[in-house]
Order: sequence, then C-alpha cells, then structure tokens
Amino acid sequence: MASKQDYYAVLGVSRSASNEEIKKTYRRLAMQHHPDRNAGNKAAEEKIKVINEAYAVLSDPGKRSSYDRHGTADAPPGGAGGFGGFGDIFGDIFEDVFTGAGQGRRGPRTTRGSDLAYNLTITLEEVVSGKETKIRIPRTEACEVCDGSGARDADAVKSCPTCKGAGQLRFQQGFFTVSRTCHQCRGEGRIITERCLACNGNGAIRRERTLSLKIPPGVDNASKLRLTGEGEAGEHGGPSGDLYVIISVQDHKVFSRHDDDLLYE
Repeated sequence: MASKQDYYAVLGVSRSASNEEIKKTYRRLAMQHHPDRNAGNKAAEEKIKVINEAYAVLSDPGKRSSYDRHGTADAPPGGAGGFGGFGDIFGDIFEDVFTGAGQGRRGPRTTRGSDLAYNLTITLEEVVSGKETKIRIPRTEACEVCDGSGARDADAVKSCPTCKGAGQLRFQQGFFTVSRTCHQCRGEGRIITERCLACNGNGAIRRERTLSLKIPPGVDNASKLRLTGEGEAGEHGGPSGDLYVIISVQDHKVFSRHDDDLLYE
C-alpha cells in the first residue's frame, strides 16, 4: 500500500531485524492495538491499519527487498535502479532508446493497484477446526460503465493535439534528443472530452465487496492469507493488487497454545 511512513519505525524494529523478530513484534503490537481491546478508540483503529500494512510488506521477502531499495513495496516505474534519477534530468530519453527507433511510449502507462491488509480475529476453537467465513472489503474497482477509461464513450477520447498521441514531447539539445512528458495529457497521449458520469472520469469507483474466505486449521497469530487480485484496482488496465488477511487468535479462558500443542494449567 502507498504510505509515507517508515515501516521499520512503525513496528519498532531495526532494518536488520530477522523475520522472526518482525513476526514477534507484530504479534505484540497487534494484540496491544486490536479493536477488541480498544473499543471506540479511533486512534487504535488507525494504528492497527498501519501496523498491518507495515507487517504485510516487511514479512514478504520480495516486498521488503523492494521497500529497502526504493522506499516502496512495488518496483518503481522505469525498471532498473541506476537510471531512475536520470529520468528527471533527461526526460524519457533512455526509454526512447530501449523501446525501439525512438518512437516513444504511446498511451497511458498501466499501474498495478495497491495491496490491502485486513485483520481478522478468530477463536481458538476455530483454529482447531478451520473456518469458512465472509469478509467485507472497501476498495476501489474499475468502473463498469466506462470499463476504467474514465470517458463517457469511445468518441469522448481524442488523441492529444500537443504530442500527437505520443505522450511525450521531443526536443533537440545539441547532440541529444530529449523526451519530456507532455504537459497537456500528462503522458497519457489522450484527452477525455466528456467524462464518465458514473465515476466522474476517475475510471474507478469505491465500493464494498463481500469475499468468501476459507481459513485452514492450525493457523496462528500473524498468519497471512493472500487473496490474489483482491486489492485495489490498477490504473489504465493495470492488474489489481492483492489482499492480505492477517489472523489474530483470541486468548482462550482455559487453554493456551504452544506451537501445535494446547496447554492446560
């Protein structure tokens, strides 16, 4: 998920923390700020969301590696790391070279949707037997009326007159041909003359979706269930993000758990 916060600071761990240390810290914070223990406390509700978001990234080796390098869980646009800074200076000159014959990129750039985290509390009895349940997730989805284009219909989408649909403007500077993002269409190569009324031209709408979830027996605190493609909608036809359901197990009045064993005192 997009966030400006330092995930390591959110969990209170160092950048060299092991996966086990991150998991242990998350468990403690999840129990401390869980809504069941902080009824009516809006600050606690926001805190647990940020904690879940941080854990969803730092507990995933691929996302953590990307976050450590780029400050985000998703690979940055533009690919290989070393050329990212040059894009600000020379526009998209490198993209022109590598996309073939200097033709430039045409059409809006697709963007993957953000991942979502959902905290689900279950009982110890449900851990033993497993559980099938339904959860309601608020998220953005591609507008069904305009199919995510943001336009009223196909006739309401015109090629940008400034860049002629390329999404870029090319300039000759000495020996270099420099490309910069078109200021009129913001790199999309198109102009919407009449916006879709259903989504107000955003191409996406906010809605609450009910999802079926099967929890296998034996899950533990901080277990994560990944639902591929059930996160936020992507932009311009990009893939949706994923949904991570993070399990919290309620304390039992009689039994306590140690790995796969139940203890009775």
